[in-house]
Amino acid sequence: MKESDSLSVQSMDFAVEILALVKRLQEQREFIVSYQIGKSGTSIGANIREAQYAHSRADFIAKMQIALKESNETDYWLELLHRAGYLDEAQFHSLHSLCSSIRIMLIRSLQTAKKNMETDH
Repeated sequence: MKESDSLSVQSMDFAVEILALVKRLQEQREFIVSYQIGKSGTSIGANIREAQYAHSRADFIAKMQIALKESNETDYWLELLHRAGYLDEAQFHSLHSLCSSIRIMLIRSLQTAKKNMETDH
């Protein structure tokens, strides 16, 4: 499996986990952060999916950079939820680990794409 396939699969799995978290948060009547983490956590995979059909290498890089920003924002919301007591240690560690793994793959993919862009010129 190519890294981009793995990244696409992992980001979809992560989005499913985020949706389950949003549902739990809303059952606890936590709407503000649940909305924010729902948006950023599902946006990661959406931008990765968009990048798969980018019309240029620059467009691919732009979409992947947005996904990277969204993963960083999502990690912020996870930490906030953990500190505020909405996520216990195990829940936080699991989601944080998934998010970090995606972020590492995004960084690698971006480094490769940027390197290839330099060699194209």
